[in-house]
Amino acid sequence: NKINIDSLCLFITFPFQFLCLKNIRTFLATCCEKFGLRKSDLFEVFDLHIILFHKARTFTMFCVLQQRNDIQVGIFLYRYVTFIYPGFLHFTYRFLLYGRYCSQIEAATKYLDQVSNISVDVRMKLEECSQRANNGRFSLRDLLMVPMQRVLKYHLLLQELTKYTLDPTEKENLRQALDAMRDLAQCVNEVKRDNETLKQITNFQLSIENLSQSLAHFGRPKIDGELKIIIGEKRSKLDRYGFLLDKALLICKRKGDSYEMKIFVDLCNYQVRDDSSAEKDKKKWTHMFILIELNGFSGFELYFKTRELKKKWMEQFEMALSNIYPENAKANRHEFYMYSFEDTTSCKACQMLLRGTFYQGYRCSKCRSPAHKECLGRVSPCGKSSSGKFLVAKSFSLLGWLPKLEVCQEYYGVPPPPVAFGPPLRLSVGDIVELNKAEAEQLWWQVNVIPRTVRGQPRSGTSRQWRYAGPMERAEAEQILASRSDGTYLVRQRIKDATEFAISIKFNAEIKHIKIQTKEELYRITEKKAFKGLVDLVEFYQENSLKDCFKTLDTVLQFSFKEPESKIGSKPPGKSLKYFGSVKARYNFCARDRTELSLSEGDIIKILNKKGQPGWWKGEIYGRIGWFPANYVEEDYSEYC
Repeated sequence: NKINIDSLCLFITFPFQFLCLKNIRTFLATCCEKFGLRKSDLFEVFDLHIILFHKARTFTMFCVLQQRNDIQVGIFLYRYVTFIYPGFLHFTYRFLLYGRYCSQIEAATKYLDQVSNISVDVRMKLEECSQRANNGRFSLRDLLMVPMQRVLKYHLLLQELTKYTLDPTEKENLRQALDAMRDLAQCVNEVKRDNETLKQITNFQLSIENLSQSLAHFGRPKIDGELKIIIGEKRSKLDRYGFLLDKALLICKRKGDSYEMKIFVDLCNYQVRDDSSAEKDKKKWTHMFILIELNGFSGFELYFKTRELKKKWMEQFEMALSNIYPENAKANRHEFYMYSFEDTTSCKACQMLLRGTFYQGYRCSKCRSPAHKECLGRVSPCGKSSSGKFLVAKSFSLLGWLPKLEVCQEYYGVPPPPVAFGPPLRLSVGDIVELNKAEAEQLWWQVNVIPRTVRGQPRSGTSRQWRYAGPMERAEAEQILASRSDGTYLVRQRIKDATEFAISIKFNAEIKHIKIQTKEELYRITEKKAFKGLVDLVEFYQENSLKDCFKTLDTVLQFSFKEPESKIGSKPPGKSLKYFGSVKARYNFCARDRTELSLSEGDIIKILNKKGQPGWWKGEIYGRIGWFPANYVEEDYSEYC
């Protein structure tokens, strides 16, 4: 009875949509023929066509008179863009149901095939329904895939709309919807991946005897395989099979196709220590590292068949321990730990969804804030922490004098200060600051950072601590770096003089040692440039080549010696790679295993492949290669493919 003028606009703008009238006529005829409906119960499609044609002709004349330039087209698009993007934002959480649907689609199709093969009646009925519905063009098996295909293509449609939208406000609105749908696609794929992981964990569980607790409580599997182990004072090597998860190591004895659990190791209480003293290149089972308790009293020696296997296991141990004790676990007075969220949750820092079905991210034990691993350092200060430290400082200002204070919590500009207060000041644990202005009623103070008398050794508790290797001889540094890629470095304290430091770096397959000179509270490796702190020096030469100091050393400090290294994570020697454009990281991302690529906000990544797992792209950065989530980067829309 009523024709929607907005729908009519679509018909006028896209004439091919008039074909839908033919589809309506076909549908009505099928209703009468196949389902026995009377024509009197249905509207007459010819009447509908007459009405539409009349309205369309009238509206077309209006368009000819009123719309004489492209501005009107822009107005038309504006109306529909304004209408489109809120819907995607509003329904994002409801769309998450597709995660469960997509993860079970494979099992559903297998079951459908199984039932069809067993029962002739069912198979014939399915064929009959397919014939009625679409003349046999699509089977039920085909149609089951349609919802998954559609939900995973919403972001592609929004991508095209964004490309052709000119208005800055609407473009930004569409970008929000695009981010939401990319995030949704990532979540759907991660739910599917986690369900496959849970199947793998279940298979492990069923094959291991004497296992009384669920392995899913200990995170995702990292690696498994044969190893030899020495326990305590017994020096004999025992043949065992290990299963490493995020939070536990299972040492088992193999019994045919099953395993008997011998030792359960809770990784929360252990650390890894490399030991290459007994290694012999051509001799098997001499490559080992030590898993030692935090108190240092006892541990296990783990031996591997080859150096390559040892490296893989060490990388996975380091990855697992970094998941248990992430770098910024106590940033801004929080206490974050790995957590499985029952309900759909968004990260408090970036507002993007926590993906997967278990151990999706981290939660603060005090204020319960949820966050991605890579966002821990950006979550606003903990609301449940004590404010006593602030009260002490405020009392000084009331006495009429302003003290010098030591920074007890790192601050990198999040949350930002009010605009009237000026730009934020970057602070690290251990910095000494002098108050210039501190009002009792204000939560923000104006301070100056005072250079410390001893600022050389990296401060404990800072995000830079991982670069420091501690006291170390040249020979030990050479042993650590010998098997690593060019550009790998470590910063060590010299044994001969505990007040001096050195940088050891691998370049052109050789280990170079650079003495750091300290004079008048400044640090330098050349007379040309000095730094107030050792950390500042290292950060500078991470971005600038050392050839300015040493002509034959044309490299930057590229990889910390503690960063995992793998075949996937490094560029194949002597082989050129084909790139498909580059992208810029919008957020930090922490790799969860050897196949993934860690990113920092602002990184420029070269794209190698966009056709792997849905929602993941393969790229290269700083010589490392791996997969990363596509919705964590942005690119020039002209490069989309």
